Amino acid sequence: MTVRRPRGTTAPGGRLLHPVLALLAAALALPALALSTPAGASARHAFALNGESYVALGDSYTSGPAIPTQLSPTTAPSAPSTCLRSNENYPTLTAQALGLDLTDVSCGGATTADLTGPQGSGIPAQLSALGPSTSLVSVGIGGNDLGYSTIAANCAAYTPWGPTKVGWSCESHYTAGGVDQLAAATAAVGAKVSAVLADIRVRAEHARVFVIGYPDIVPPTGSGCWPALPFTSTDTAYLRHVEAGLNSALAAAAAGAGDVYVDMATPSASHSACTSDDTRWVEPIVPSPGSYPLHPDATGMAGMAQVLEAAMRVQTTV
Repeated sequence: MTVRRPRGTTAPGGRLLHPVLALLAAALALPALALSTPAGASARHAFALNGESYVALGDSYTSGPAIPTQLSPTTAPSAPSTCLRSNENYPTLTAQALGLDLTDVSCGGATTADLTGPQGSGIPAQLSALGPSTSLVSVGIGGNDLGYSTIAANCAAYTPWGPTKVGWSCESHYTAGGVDQLAAATAAVGAKVSAVLADIRVRAEHARVFVIGYPDIVPPTGSGCWPALPFTSTDTAYLRHVEAGLNSALAAAAAGAGDVYVDMATPSASHSACTSDDTRWVEPIVPSPGSYPLHPDATGMAGMAQVLEAAMRVQTTV
């Protein structure tokens, strides 16, 4: 599905200068149809979708920063301005397509800790939106726990060959001494998400829970597209590995909880940030208007909504 958007500033050519790297660091300071169906899932309660209660939990990949229209305390529905939540994000589009009663509490910058505790003034714990009557839950979380913003900023290269902030290759930085630091960090994220899923089950015992994977940022093959994505070919391959590892951890957590993992990487593989501005699901470092760097755009939200809608239709028909 393609949503046309105004064409924005093209990525800079030539050398990647300090202002572009500064933009990357600022952009990432924000506070993935393939389904994995757990054994025994069909034994759970079946729902008539129309009018059912749906709660959306998650970070900025769910909330939709910069995508019009951004919600605020004075809009309907309302939202904390700092959450950077759009009324065109994938939970909203999914709810509209299926006739669901949506409560969207996603918030930019959220970690798993912000699901169980307040994220800030006026932003209660996201799990407080759940209750015994909740029928459907989607949760897209984990990227901020991994520290993907810092990882991407560290991997940004000044030229197609390096250096980066942490050396000529950020892969060598994160694998110094023969130990991949991010592999251990990813395992820790999986454990945190598992704990969240257990808490969701306590609060919404009969809900069908959908764990949302992250869409592809870097292309699934090839050397990338410096400077639109300012990573060397070596680090593009490494970041591809990191993205896959995070999604694998989320899929394992979903399976362990008996919940449904919704793979967004596979359907987004031909829509990475290296593709054209009317095709990509995730924006490059210099985004089109109405989009945010290295985040899903309107096209991406529409695509992700189609994937989640299909998952909900399949999993609630038993």
